[in-house]
Amino acid sequence: MHIPIDFTWLEATALACVRITAFLVIAPPFSHGTVPMRIRAMLGAGLALAVSPVVTAGYERLDTGGFLLALVGQALTGALLGFLVMVLFSAIQSSGYLVDTFGGFQLAQAFDPGMAVNGAQFTRLFQMTAIVLLFASDGYQLVLGGLFRSFDAVPVTGMIDLAHPAEALVGAAGQMMLSAVQIAGPLLIVLFLADVGLGLVTRVAPALNAFAMGFPIKIGLTLLLVGFVYAALPGVVAAIADDAARLLLEVTR
Repeated sequence: MHIPIDFTWLEATALACVRITAFLVIAPPFSHGTVPMRIRAMLGAGLALAVSPVVTAGYERLDTGGFLLALVGQALTGALLGFLVMVLFSAIQSSGYLVDTFGGFQLAQAFDPGMAVNGAQFTRLFQMTAIVLLFASDGYQLVLGGLFRSFDAVPVTGMIDLAHPAEALVGAAGQMMLSAVQIAGPLLIVLFLADVGLGLVTRVAPALNAFAMGFPIKIGLTLLLVGFVYAALPGVVAAIADDAARLLLEVTR
């Protein structure tokens, strides 16, 4: 029995599978620890089959050395694109970290192996909420759409220009810090004013132990007002997903 094998299609699809799998290993929400590595590999293979008509168009077979170099290039390209997306979504985790720090919850810091997050309650809560919202709102489809369109700009035999990801990474890091402050900003202002008020109370009545009063007061204010910050997360996740898709297109031009 003769079974014909299209090696051109097989090579192009394998290269696409490497780029997609490297992206899924790093980029949220697929990088969550509860998603087994074999599931990410199977998902990468399935998505590579979906984009195979695009990546095989105009593809020419490579020799062994060229194919191995192309594999390394695709792994690096997928990892860079995934890292850019991860930096953008780290803004939500960073905002939770700011809330924990200013609200007095940082003493309960612990490492969560599932999300690979080292933080207190609100750091993990905000990160978990972002992952749930990505799946519930189909925001992950926007991220995958940006990855798929990268094959139009950078073919499977090509290599992404490292100057564009480096520039985008600097901008994404600045945007991440700015977004984290903007998300948690209103609550941070209230907590800062609480610290100022406690300091004034200490000046007026030195006999009062303002530091002992500060912990329960700040924790109470945080629990009372964090709902307003939490309610804004759906819009924040939607905006970050749009920015991630746009950024993937920009760095692969």
